[in-house]
Amino acid sequence: MQVQIINKSSHALPEYQTAGSAGMDLRAWLKEPVVLQPLERRLIPTGLYIALPEGFEAQIRPRSGLAIKRGLSLVNTPGTVDADYRGEIMVPMINLSNEPQEISDGERIAQMVIARYEQIDWEPVETLEETLRGAGGFGHSGTH
Repeated sequence: MQVQIINKSSHALPEYQTAGSAGMDLRAWLKEPVVLQPLERRLIPTGLYIALPEGFEAQIRPRSGLAIKRGLSLVNTPGTVDADYRGEIMVPMINLSNEPQEISDGERIAQMVIARYEQIDWEPVETLEETLRGAGGFGHSGTH
């Protein structure tokens, strides 16, 4: 599938790192490094603008290495870039560590996964089809 992209940054286009990768790394596009204090949130620009076909979204997810090694994650994860959005892809980062964390230009800060979705029409009813699980919620299946 071809997707139109504008890259205003000086970095290469996002790409899959391996043949089995679901996501492509997004890079920070910064004039100077950004330091996130503990629990601070900030939108980090990427310089990327995309035009997805209808029925697709771009899911923006944390990078596992940044999360475990440095405590950097995304405020709303996964974030969604809708098919009709044409603005710059911005990454809402948060520092969950106890130490200030520096983000540099070109650093890989998030993953982008392109996924298909369906829109639905609601069908109001009085009852729902029964299932084995029923209304069992969190922890309903036991602890083993």
